[in-house]
Amino acid sequence: MDQVGRIVRELRKREGVSQESLARRAGTTQAVVSRIERGQASPTLRMLDRLLLVLGYEADLTARELEREHDPVHLAEELRLRPEERLERAFAWGRFNERLHAAASRATR
Repeated sequence: MDQVGRIVRELRKREGVSQESLARRAGTTQAVVSRIERGQASPTLRMLDRLLLVLGYEADLTARELEREHDPVHLAEELRLRPEERLERAFAWGRFNERLHAAASRATR
């Protein structure tokens, strides 16, 4: 079960609402609510907002800047590469950087 599904299930049970009642009031089906709660489906933000509203809650979606220099997705992709591939990529970036500086020098003469 994913976190969104767990939250929906916990709030629904806390409020004493059945999946069928929640679904009907939110404009969807019991099967969809069940799949969301089990983590087999991800609701759209609009659907999540409707489900929470029916239960007497509202979503509080915030974003904050990461406190690190590197993009975690890019870093994870890099770490999946073999060491030889990472080394070759680093050398390729070095060669690109040298060509870029050479081109900049020629352009400013």
